[in-house]
Amino acid sequence: MKTSIIGYPRIGKLRELKFASEKYFRNEITQSELFDTAKKLRTENLTEQKNSGLDFIPSNDFSFYDGMLDTAFLLNVVPDRYKNLGLSPLDEYFAAARGYQGEKGDVKALAMKKWFNTNYHYMVPEIDDNTVLKLSDNKPFELFTEALDNGVKTTPVIIGPYTFLELARYIGTKTKENFFGNITDAYIQIIGKFVTLGAEWLQLDEPCLVKDMSREDIEFFNSLYTKILENKNGLKIRLQTYFGDVRDCYKEICALDFDGIGLDFIEGKKTHELIEKNGFPCDKVLFAGVVNGKNIWKNNYAKTIALLKNLQEKSINTVINTSCSLLHVPYTVKNEVKLSDTYKKYFSYASEKLVELNEIKKIIETEDYCNLPEYTANIRLFSEERSGCNTNVKEKVNALSEKDFTRLPVFLEREKIQKEEFKLPLLPTTTIGSFPQTSDVRQTRASYKKANISETDYEKFMKSKIAECIELQENIGLDVLVHGEFERNDMVEYFGECLDGYIFTEKAWVQSYGTRCVKPPVVWGDISRAKPMTVKWSTYAQSLTEKPVKGMLTGPVTILNWSFPREDISLKESAYQIALAIREEVLDLEASGIKIIQIDEAALREKLPLRKCDWNDEYLDWAIRAFRLVHSGVKAETQIHTHMCYSEFADIIEDIDNMDADVITFEASRSDLTLLDVLKAKKFRTEVGPGVYDIHSPRIPTVEEIKSAINKMLSKVSYNKLWINPDCGLKTRGNEETVQSLKNLVKATKEIREENNL
Repeated sequence: MKTSIIGYPRIGKLRELKFASEKYFRNEITQSELFDTAKKLRTENLTEQKNSGLDFIPSNDFSFYDGMLDTAFLLNVVPDRYKNLGLSPLDEYFAAARGYQGEKGDVKALAMKKWFNTNYHYMVPEIDDNTVLKLSDNKPFELFTEALDNGVKTTPVIIGPYTFLELARYIGTKTKENFFGNITDAYIQIIGKFVTLGAEWLQLDEPCLVKDMSREDIEFFNSLYTKILENKNGLKIRLQTYFGDVRDCYKEICALDFDGIGLDFIEGKKTHELIEKNGFPCDKVLFAGVVNGKNIWKNNYAKTIALLKNLQEKSINTVINTSCSLLHVPYTVKNEVKLSDTYKKYFSYASEKLVELNEIKKIIETEDYCNLPEYTANIRLFSEERSGCNTNVKEKVNALSEKDFTRLPVFLEREKIQKEEFKLPLLPTTTIGSFPQTSDVRQTRASYKKANISETDYEKFMKSKIAECIELQENIGLDVLVHGEFERNDMVEYFGECLDGYIFTEKAWVQSYGTRCVKPPVVWGDISRAKPMTVKWSTYAQSLTEKPVKGMLTGPVTILNWSFPREDISLKESAYQIALAIREEVLDLEASGIKIIQIDEAALREKLPLRKCDWNDEYLDWAIRAFRLVHSGVKAETQIHTHMCYSEFADIIEDIDNMDADVITFEASRSDLTLLDVLKAKKFRTEVGPGVYDIHSPRIPTVEEIKSAINKMLSKVSYNKLWINPDCGLKTRGNEETVQSLKNLVKATKEIREENNL
């Protein structure tokens, strides 16, 4: 058997691409220097994959920001507002990704959404009635040629036409069907160019096939590929799916003239069943996704070999593949120099997964594999009993009853009590939580972690930053304040460090979007609160002001979804364990005089199953209850907020309402506040702050722009239900832009109040 991967991390083992890109944004390096860094990283990846023995090595999995954005530029799906800026091609690309505000103009970025069930974000292509969809870029061909020059004939990787059109946003009257001819012509041209360059395989990624598909969807997909595959001209086409199974279109896929089909055996619950029931075409190659591309635990060779042997017995021509791109895991365990081997021996990052693929290949090709050192070592590892069991935690979870998930009094009664308690003005202003993490903050935190400064000096510094932040917010005129979260490196890792059962990596960075990288902690054992996590900072901040200061917590579902989870217990059990720990913190904050507590569930939507039939039983039934468990014990006067990040909320808005929070803020600004129509249609009960400007862009919103957003909100949401806030935390922004943006927010809100006699 041969081996393959779907894609590889691109940010660099030490986030070199992130730092180079940010230097470019600050005009500290030239475009040429940025390109040199990118080429060096691609060459390193190529060399590592070649040396690992990998048979199918991808190209064009590299991106300066996002693969969907790359595909949009490849196909000329670039709105005129970016083209008309007159920027260089690279700067035009970054303007679409980040927005632009400068001498050439002022434009917002494209919308951004979560990539299926991951914490990766993609840029949403925007297609209007005047879009001329055509091949207009050379990036995939240049990267294929670059690899050839390094002695490697790669498999170019491109988002497929069906997924591209499905995920695009249509501005106007045209729909995906109107672009059928143009997009098939473009992909036929792509095939032709790769034939000329001497490519053997082309990988077209179609993850949308693992979602629910109607008969019309299947027919559209079938029509697209019937035309495209008629023009292969000798190039082998691999259809690659991931994040689930293709139960709705398996027969149609098998009937089309693909040369290879990539199926996910990790998240694809019915993948093996589909093959057992329907067989697999003898004239095609099965790229079997048996190595998990989304989690960091080692592969269980016994289970994987059993599956591959079963496919062999069916005479299926099989390639050993990853379940999805390795973009979603860190680079290499070798960077974890501080972590004990007790833990590391269980870990497999991207580089180690290349080793696993090669070892699985060796094992499957060896008749008496049971005595191979690679196999016996793996069997021994999985037979060991791991530490981390906490009987007390398990008993608490088992003892939960319905009253633990129910807050009293009911929402409408609480809302009246809280209006009287806080006496806030209509359209109260606030922020989501974090303030800019400047270099002095990061340096002080790092120095404390390395024991280079004392705890006394560390606390003194952090309190000075909190005091500055409170004073700044009061001067700006915000109504509900935050302490700024300067003590936190990350909204999940910080809490994990205060919880027993978690372990932490040193350099396990994973790309979230663009230059934003996260370092997910690892759920190792049963979770419990080791110590108070936020009380000290929140109570200090509240002591500095008469205005309410929000206690800031991350919710159990987000902590779990933004961690690498255990695979030996259910996600439900892990979520309830974390919820009990956060509940203790909530009650401590309340007892310490914090009257508004925000429990962020930024990632609630993220792990929603991709098929609707699984939403409740497999996820929402326990995810919503986990959040309710956190806050069900507080008083009626205590106001519970939550926040949710870029996702599509329309289809679960009633479930979100059932979280029984008092106020919910959303990241909705990049999607032109389309969520407002859903809130109105569903008679959304919870008070809401949809976000009046996009913090992921460096541009400063004008007062008129914010007023326009507020007026749009007021046309859909009652004035006594609406909160005014940015759409996310301000951690990644600079001080100057943050202060001016918040001043504009407060000024716009005051003018709206005056104009409407509120």
